[in-house]
Amino acid sequence: MGTRSYYVYILANHIGGTLYIGVTNDLIRRVAEHKAKLIGSFTEKYSVIRLVYFEQFDDASNAIMREKQLKKWNRAWKIRLIEENNPNWDDLYPAIAGGSF
Repeated sequence: MGTRSYYVYILANHIGGTLYIGVTNDLIRRVAEHKAKLIGSFTEKYSVIRLVYFEQFDDASNAIMREKQLKKWNRAWKIRLIEENNPNWDDLYPAIAGGSF
């Protein structure tokens, strides 16, 4: 049996826009759900569908702890984290999903 991965991710609606932080065990599926607006939620209401940042974990509890930590951060810290890793706020989803969507 393979090692399972867990992800903490940040979505945005545009550069410097509304942010959403989530955790999942299937990043490609979860972001696709956000993009397809399958879930009546905050992300659908504000079109927060651009994957701008993610981290991978081998342990679910560590991923959940990190998600909670990031949610407590102030906005400037979150933006700095995104821009240190993705200065143009590119949508990372096509690269991880093999160019789909």
